[in-house]
Amino acid sequence: MIELVSHSAEQTRAIAAGVATLARAGDLIVLAGQMGAGKTAFAQGFARELGIHEPVTSPTYTLVHSYTGGSTTLHHADLYRLEHTAEVDDLALAELLEDDAIVLVEWGDVVDLGPHLHIELRLADDPLDGSDVDVDQREICITSSDKRWLPRWERLEAAVEEWTVS
Repeated sequence: MIELVSHSAEQTRAIAAGVATLARAGDLIVLAGQMGAGKTAFAQGFARELGIHEPVTSPTYTLVHSYTGGSTTLHHADLYRLEHTAEVDDLALAELLEDDAIVLVEWGDVVDLGPHLHIELRLADDPLDGSDVDVDQREICITSSDKRWLPRWERLEAAVEEWTVS
């Protein structure tokens, strides 16, 4: 498990860029976290690192946006509005992975999508010392159920080391 702290949306984008440098076609990356935790900011930084220069927005109503940058295709999905597993099946995320693409899924923790890199973004809790809450601070936890990330794990830790919780 990698535990990180971001103090701004731009730092969240930078963390995402670090992850993107190691992402490969066929990777499924699930973004979890409450509303406003920074999932879309993460997706923006991830896409920017892949060479995608068009605006990246949450595909809440269209369900999937596809972007091409450099030699990589990124499919960005949002499962927030889906209520049934059958609706998720209709998105055919597995077929999108076969498209030599990376699939990034917001709210992907609502169903079992199979092996994936899991990134949970959380709003910062109230400090125990009574000091003011940093409203821009996010706690980011990275885990993986995808063995294809094992050989990349040390490089992933190094890519995001600047934001590691000590």
